[in-house]
Amino acid sequence: MNAEQKKALYEEAEKELISITEGESNITALMSTVSCILAQKFDYYFWTGFYIVDPEKENELVVGPYQGSLGCLRIPFGRGVCGTAAATGKTQMVDDVHAFPGHIACDSRSNSEIVVPVFDCDGRLIAVLDVDSVETGSFDETDRVALETLMQRIFA
Repeated sequence: MNAEQKKALYEEAEKELISITEGESNITALMSTVSCILAQKFDYYFWTGFYIVDPEKENELVVGPYQGSLGCLRIPFGRGVCGTAAATGKTQMVDDVHAFPGHIACDSRSNSEIVVPVFDCDGRLIAVLDVDSVETGSFDETDRVALETLMQRIFA
């Protein structure tokens, strides 16, 4: 899929999600809907979902709403791609997860990954959006920009 095709699909997904989620404030409902729509729209998405900052355990993520195979239950900040995104507050785009130091293999079929930090309206990290692909090098700047924009529009 080329960049223009991706961009068009992301624009479609954003319009759909904004329409569906308008006025909704429940985080679980929002995350469930985002996971579902994105997983259905993009063929190269293998696992799509959220790891939520656990308010009871400082610096730890716990699995939230997702679409796909079994996810890891907990991920410490700084560990793996999701933990790195949480610790740094920056999107992590990894062409080959098997070459990423400390990668956590929740499902060995995943080969590339993008993880986007999700912030609330006060700028606090509340979760990370994790998207995996079975193909190596699936994610690019088009994905990064679109997903960052979408997370900001839905959750901030």
